[in-house]
Amino acid sequence: MKKFIAVLLGSRLFSSHSNGLRILQASWHPYSSNHLGVLSSDSVMRLFDLSSDLERAEQEFYLQPENRRNQNTPSLCPIAFSFGVNHLWERFSIFLLYSNGSLYILCPVVPFGSLCSWTHIEEIYNDAHICVLDSSDARVSRNSGLAITWLEATFPKLVDRKMEGGNVIVLRAHSYTPLDASLALQGPLVSASNREKNETCVSSTYCEGKPVNFMYNSIGKDSVFIIAWSSAFLEVYALADEIQPLWNVGNSPHLSLDPSGNIDSVAVICQSDLEEVSTEQEFKKIRGASADVSSGHLPPLLKISIVDLQLPKNASNGCMLSLLPDPLVSKRFYCIHTGGMDMVILHVLPFSDMIPEKDAMTSSICPILLTPHSESSRPVLCGYVIVTDSYGHSQFVGVTPTYECLVLEMKGWSDEMLPSHFNLDVKPSGSTEALVPEILSKELISGPKAIVIPSSTSLQSLTPDSIEGRSTLHHYVKLFHENYVEYAHKVYIELEHHGEYVKTIIDSQQQRLKAVEQSLSKLENNENGVKDRINRAFKVYELLDQRLQNFKVLPSVNKKPLSKAEREFNAELDRIANHELDSLDSSIDALNTRLRRFLQSSSNSPTNMGRAAPGRRKDYVPDDLALKLKSSLDLLSSLNSQNMKKVKLIEDTLNNQQK
Repeated sequence: MKKFIAVLLGSRLFSSHSNGLRILQASWHPYSSNHLGVLSSDSVMRLFDLSSDLERAEQEFYLQPENRRNQNTPSLCPIAFSFGVNHLWERFSIFLLYSNGSLYILCPVVPFGSLCSWTHIEEIYNDAHICVLDSSDARVSRNSGLAITWLEATFPKLVDRKMEGGNVIVLRAHSYTPLDASLALQGPLVSASNREKNETCVSSTYCEGKPVNFMYNSIGKDSVFIIAWSSAFLEVYALADEIQPLWNVGNSPHLSLDPSGNIDSVAVICQSDLEEVSTEQEFKKIRGASADVSSGHLPPLLKISIVDLQLPKNASNGCMLSLLPDPLVSKRFYCIHTGGMDMVILHVLPFSDMIPEKDAMTSSICPILLTPHSESSRPVLCGYVIVTDSYGHSQFVGVTPTYECLVLEMKGWSDEMLPSHFNLDVKPSGSTEALVPEILSKELISGPKAIVIPSSTSLQSLTPDSIEGRSTLHHYVKLFHENYVEYAHKVYIELEHHGEYVKTIIDSQQQRLKAVEQSLSKLENNENGVKDRINRAFKVYELLDQRLQNFKVLPSVNKKPLSKAEREFNAELDRIANHELDSLDSSIDALNTRLRRFLQSSSNSPTNMGRAAPGRRKDYVPDDLALKLKSSLDLLSSLNSQNMKKVKLIEDTLNNQQK
């Protein structure tokens, strides 16, 4: 079991209780496993050798990009850096991003004791000799001479002509620095894209705010720089020329020697000999103007693309952006921001793609991680890393502020691959389903690369004892070793773990098969219940359809509006019902009252009438008149009853017609 030991680097220098220095960025050197580069807030770039001293830096570079003539102008300070790789002097270069968006170069810088390829050093060495012979500029010749001296002193075995036989593969860098010259801070680098138009650079229009991050990447034949701005824009540039080393003669470095007389540590004040660029507006004007490369020997920048992350205004104001390269596909990189993570793919590069398509899209952006935009300007991930394996897969591993681990799987062999979208707010459903990985990687299936062997006649003229024969034999043995032996080793490593790998795949497929079988059995159990519900639904549908047909035959369905004559007759009936019938009812009531009084008076007996007081005359109606009045009343009642029946019949008829 491996043990990890935590150590403090520069505890006295970066202690919060002493001078308050902050570490802006720390990065491992790509060609040394012991050297760590640290950029601090005092504008000093330090290179620590962790194998020898944790407190004192092996190399210190005090960065001064301008000659401070006006004390009122704001000072510039570096905020990010990146080590160069691959291309000639870029391997010994450090690229620096300053607070106004300008780019500077330190070259040459090499960790003491690091290993470098013999082929690469020889190529640089020959190129420096060609520059001395071909150049008529005294300054270029002087710097080329210093470069040759630096190479010969840093790699002493380079001058030994016996190494030409190819017996040495790598060279170890020795500690060396010129005693009468210090490294020059080359910059700021200017853009050559608008040289013919003399227009202002696009960055002055789109890339507002301040730079927040920087990334360098070597893609094919191109050296690409990505600058992230707080306004949620990305500037993508490429170097248009090779980098050359540059020294300021007359500025001596500060050296520290060990008891043997070798250089133990070095401190250099790196100054720029160009004019002062104090403000961001002045730098943007310089970047958009044409660059005189021959005067300062600075490689110009070619603008490739301006990438808009399209973040909301409240999220793009002062947001922090983090850039991360893809270790498998060099043309794509990732940008982490407050809204998640985007993948950016570069489609056209100036030197790697010599004949680009007409109107081809230079870059494309694809969001692969979506999160709600928070009020905070910091990214949604606290830490992140990309892990690769021998099967051509890469996994993006990130840690959220809630201490959750997020893993995104991506394929490495497709430039056009667009990963799935994710949302951190959506809680996982607990499903562990995933795509089935490939059994064998495509690299192993395709087999080793073919080696082109010349005809036998050209080889027969060589003898094994000659220098040419040994060199040719060594060359082809090396090719066979690189292709077949290494391929066999990859096959052995993959097949050694192939059993466990296949077992993992089978177990995963069996789990998915069991889950599918359980789902099928559950569906079969619910099938009868679903059929019953469908039958009941059909019966309810038939009942509703029958009721609808019954409603259609009702009289109200064929209802028609009344004609003009019918409307007049209906109004006349309403008048009779409202006025004449009321008068008739009142007359009948009056007659009924008179009839009751008459009947009461007629019911009195003759005895009572005889007992009346004498001299008083009694008025009464004769019997024949009463009978006649009674018959008239009966006739009137029957007439009233008939009229009531007629009125009721008319009302029923009208109601039926209205329906």
